[in-house]
Amino acid sequence: MSGPLFGIVPAGQPLITEPTSTPSQTSILYALPTAKPFSHLVVFLLPSVALPDHTAAAIYLATASDVAAAAQSGATPNFRFLGAIGPGKESAMFKVGSASVASSGGLMIGISVEPADAVAQRLQELAADKTAASSSQQPTTAVLAQRIIQNAFNFLASFSGTAGPGGVEVVPLRAFEDWWRKFESRVRSDPSFLEKQSD
Repeated sequence: MSGPLFGIVPAGQPLITEPTSTPSQTSILYALPTAKPFSHLVVFLLPSVALPDHTAAAIYLATASDVAAAAQSGATPNFRFLGAIGPGKESAMFKVGSASVASSGGLMIGISVEPADAVAQRLQELAADKTAASSSQQPTTAVLAQRIIQNAFNFLASFSGTAGPGGVEVVPLRAFEDWWRKFESRVRSDPSFLEKQSD
């Protein structure tokens, strides 16, 4: 591969087309700027650039300090697969979450031209991982119901009293109305507060 092939634009920053290094014929490294924070970047094929048939460009992310340490020790850097671009999808936006760019010594984007089948497999695995992570973070309906009941019980317990022969435990209806009004208000101000509540 010769000449610039890819463009990288960290959100709010200038276009990067010149690689920092080219470790092999099929892989390129780009150092991302650290002057101001960004959380997303776009990677695209430059105009008139075509990848070899049956290939795609896999996009990877690593910290610059990890890449430098790996180069010194001869180890392989710990790159995280972000996604890919190629025929039919010549550009893509990726979330990199670079709030800690300065403390990590910066970020490196690695682009590797790989067989399209292998890249497609990685994309399927990435999508499955995201789906699993998303479903594991969402509490079930039963858990949400338990949290509502627990919230009501904790509030109403302080209004509990006794009445009648044998001292039957009672809660005034007004206390339930107060709880409901406060609960509705909290749901309006923070609809996800029950999801964030720990068990």
